[in-house]
Amino acid sequence: MELRQLEYFVAVAEELGFGRAAERLHTVQASVSRQIARLERELGLRLFDRSTRHIRLTSAGERLLPEARAALAAAARVGETADGITSGTQGLVRLGTTRAFADRVYRALDTLASHRPGLRVRLERAPQEARLSAVRSGTFDAALVRTVRRVEGVILHPLWADPLIAALPASHALAEDEPPSLDRLAGLPLRLAPRTANPAFHDLVTAALPRWTPGPPFTTLQDTLSGMAADPEPSWTLFYPVGPLPPIARVAFRTLPDLAVPVSLAVPAGRPLVPPVQALLDALTVTATRR
Repeated sequence: MELRQLEYFVAVAEELGFGRAAERLHTVQASVSRQIARLERELGLRLFDRSTRHIRLTSAGERLLPEARAALAAAARVGETADGITSGTQGLVRLGTTRAFADRVYRALDTLASHRPGLRVRLERAPQEARLSAVRSGTFDAALVRTVRRVEGVILHPLWADPLIAALPASHALAEDEPPSLDRLAGLPLRLAPRTANPAFHDLVTAALPRWTPGPPFTTLQDTLSGMAADPEPSWTLFYPVGPLPPIARVAFRTLPDLAVPVSLAVPAGRPLVPPVQALLDALTVTATRR
């Protein structure tokens, strides 16, 4: 069964004549007759009563007519959706992300909703390495990533940069500086996670602080801050914001505007940027310019 046969069937049923249906379909009457005969053979049903001078539907034809109309309407919607995906007004984008980007992501989704209501973005939360792997494999169409500047098999579209936050004892003299000097901070023991935990972040920090002084190990942010507050020996740590700053007594937080981590949209390398992903990138870019 072909859609063309259903189209011819509906035309004949509505025009109640092969000749008028042929005119409507911009074809010849013989072609309409052949297609209807083929459809009847394939269905094993007689759709039209041709025993009189006038064409009329049989009971089987009457029952099948709404189904044929529904099938044609569904096919038309498929075409419209395909056109929308091609133009970027419709479609689905599987975006790898994390809650740290929630504010900007939701603002970008609001922008998309107002300009491209037919475009859906499904948020997929995963650790950064898993997000990058999913982009390379095609499981995710795109992913938001932080700190990385070059990744094999992935193209990075820069979006914004987040300044790092320094946490240090509130009683320390460096806490009085706003912002504190990186050179002076380098002399204070730094609680920094090992490179294996976050290579890109570790390299960013050590490049900015070539003479840094190793301190006690970094575990989780909450535990590290609590350890700093309780330790009589001063030390410090730094992190990028993932939400409200945790309230820790005896610990001061200072923004380091000269030390920032880039945030990018990662997409698969070697493939054209499809319109729905381009639309998401545009919305994220607009969001990145608004604080």
